[in-house]
Amino acid sequence: MKDIGTTFQIHHQQELEFVLFCIDFVAKKLRMPATLIYQKLAKSGLLQDYIVANYEILHTLGKDYLVEDIIGLMQEKNLL
Repeated sequence: MKDIGTTFQIHHQQELEFVLFCIDFVAKKLRMPATLIYQKLAKSGLLQDYIVANYEILHTLGKDYLVEDIIGLMQEKNLL
């Protein structure tokens, strides 16, 4: 994978699993490669500043709602 020069802080394994879950299901919904979704989320800051930062709240949401929420944020940031 191409280095995009973005780092993020994962505090425990559950956060990592949640990040991977989000990337995978957003990619499937958009029919795009997961690596591309990861790059877009990381570069835009959504990965760290939204998904990781709000893990405690977001991981309680239903999958469909969560995926639509992330896609909506990506659209607002013109990532799609």
